[in-house]
Amino acid sequence: MSKKAAISKPSEGASGLTGMWRIKRPVVDQTKCTNCLLCWLYCPEGAMKRHEDGKLSISYDFCKGCGICAEVCPAKAIVIVREA
Repeated sequence: MSKKAAISKPSEGASGLTGMWRIKRPVVDQTKCTNCLLCWLYCPEGAMKRHEDGKLSISYDFCKGCGICAEVCPAKAIVIVREA
């Protein structure tokens, strides 16, 4: 009998588009980012994007502004700012 493990991976927009209700958003300081990808792993919306050059970006269409990415970033490369 084989054992099966539950594997979870982020998927973009698990809860749909953000819309106009987000009041805060994360901003990545690329000079501080170490590309550890903890933000990508913990983002419940899969809004963190890693590009071929290794840099990260955030899909604000799906980001809910929860701040989890900033909390788990060991380099403190992500800050939460108020929406304009």
